[in-house]
Amino acid sequence: MTAVLTEREALLDSVRSFAQRHLADGALARAHDPNYSWDIAQLLGAQGLLGLSISAEDGGQGAGLADAVAVIQEVAMVCPKSADILQAGNFGAIRTFAEFGTPEQKAKYLSDLIAGRTLIGLGMSEPEAGSAATELTTSATEDGDGYRINGTKIWGTHSVDATLFLVYVRFGPGTGNIGSILVERGAKGLTLGTPSTYMSGEQWAQLYFDDCWVPKGNVLLGPGGFKKQMSGFNVERIGNASRALALGRLAFNLARDHVSERTQFGRTLNEFQGLQWKFAEVAVALDSAELLLDRAVRNAAAGLPSAYETSVAKLAANEAGFKAANEAMQAMGALGYSTESLVEYCMRRTRGWMIAGGSIEILKNRIAEEIFGRRFSQRR
Repeated sequence: MTAVLTEREALLDSVRSFAQRHLADGALARAHDPNYSWDIAQLLGAQGLLGLSISAEDGGQGAGLADAVAVIQEVAMVCPKSADILQAGNFGAIRTFAEFGTPEQKAKYLSDLIAGRTLIGLGMSEPEAGSAATELTTSATEDGDGYRINGTKIWGTHSVDATLFLVYVRFGPGTGNIGSILVERGAKGLTLGTPSTYMSGEQWAQLYFDDCWVPKGNVLLGPGGFKKQMSGFNVERIGNASRALALGRLAFNLARDHVSERTQFGRTLNEFQGLQWKFAEVAVALDSAELLLDRAVRNAAAGLPSAYETSVAKLAANEAGFKAANEAMQAMGALGYSTESLVEYCMRRTRGWMIAGGSIEILKNRIAEEIFGRRFSQRR
């Protein structure tokens, strides 16, 4: 008797087939191209893979967070760069926007974002406010029917290409006055700096706000919205962790196949115990992290993921993904180190995720707070 596929299995079979048909060819070239792939974004949008966990009422697919995680991992295993587009269309600023945006804001922006025709970026970090996000100084001052924004944002993912920015701002003194505003790329008073490049090849541009006026209708979360914004940010960390694991597994699989075929000293490399143990240790790290990620996603079925479970999952996935990619590169030698293989890209990319979206040190602080049941201020 033929087993009946579950809805998720059917979804993943479809995604796997789609990725092999449309994304496998050119995956290596895309990995080394700093430009945003608008054609792939619209292809993913047409396939219904953007806005997966956004409600059907808002134009999304209404799927669960677990489905979105499974999809992004399937795509990342075929084309890592295309998974970045899935992140932007499912897990990053778009998820916070979909969670807290007004009906008018969603009607104006969401359909094009889900179709891949536009792109939302996050303006959070500043020259003097990175991990200490509450020290941000970018201000929003009331002016008639809107606000004047002044300040600078840095390190923003997709900032070079984004058509809309979700900008963290301060409406007044204190953490209680932190909120966010939607700013369109062409807004008067918003200037983008010269693009800079990360180790991964990804580009970012500094955002300068000089009396940038936006209407009051663009306020996403007003004063008191900081905690809500950070709860939405936990979804971004889920996407980060998912890609870290997927790229670690991709590198692991490529290296496994290589050492199973490559012959030195009269036998294949996988016959050497030193390499066998490396692969065994990586397999344990990847499987352990996958289970922790699954817990965070499963327990978030009724809402946004918890800060603790997300922190644990991201920490484990970041470390496991990088370990897998780094060991894969070592096992493959010069080929792994070469840009002719995706392994070196996976290593560079997973290393960046140990910093982005909450560094592994900040995650450990958050985990410790849960363990001891109290906050530990990092300030003097």
